[in-house]
Amino acid sequence: MILAAAQVNSIEGNIFDNLSEHIHWIKKAAESKVDLIVFPEMSLTGYTREKAESLAFSREDPRLDELRELAVVFKMIIVVGAPIKIQRDLYIGSFILKPDGSLSIYTKQFLHQGEEQFFESSFDYNPILEIGRERVSFAICADIDNPLHPEKAHQNRSTIYVCSIFFSGKGISKGHEVLGNYAKSFSLNVLMSNYSGDCWGLTAGGKSAFWTNDGELCTAMEENSRGLVVVESQEGSWKKQNVRIGEKDRLNTR
Repeated sequence: MILAAAQVNSIEGNIFDNLSEHIHWIKKAAESKVDLIVFPEMSLTGYTREKAESLAFSREDPRLDELRELAVVFKMIIVVGAPIKIQRDLYIGSFILKPDGSLSIYTKQFLHQGEEQFFESSFDYNPILEIGRERVSFAICADIDNPLHPEKAHQNRSTIYVCSIFFSGKGISKGHEVLGNYAKSFSLNVLMSNYSGDCWGLTAGGKSAFWTNDGELCTAMEENSRGLVVVESQEGSWKKQNVRIGEKDRLNTR
């Protein structure tokens, strides 16, 4: 099994360019035969609160069509973030696009302070995927601030914990510490995707990473790069793949 976390620099409100960025990295991931790729919190719109209602996606949103097609073509699970409207309520969510053309939704369960003014939280949308011998649970940003969240993944017999986040440069070191501890405490292989560059008036912390279930940091990106963290399970252990980032892919050339 091969996993990837994309570290991107989504532009708030610019869905067209953000989709192009997603497609670029999905195609890069396909070159490494990735089975699952995850993007940061609200990756399709950029992290936003005030504009979320006007940018929100729905389950059958046609703006997802090309990503759904890529999931089928590359036989890849693609996890992308967006504000999601379900009936009348607005959530911070992840679309989980599958190789059979189907789609699942995960919604953020624990909100950051201030997000409750714009979003609802819910425990009703919490899919667990079975991929071969692995069971995959999902998290979005503030979910990982509450140890009950990864503990529930452990109770559900999940082996992989996939996190889409937006942590600033000031917060990412603590985020690494927390996720490493969760990996060891709950015997979870942890894959984390974060932004790089400017985001919501802050500088994102980057350092997207993967921890093995003994709490060991297997690989992490630099703070200011765009690209992929790629890891592969080989005979029961996880190894990193070195994915080259060309000059045209670097953050400062966008």
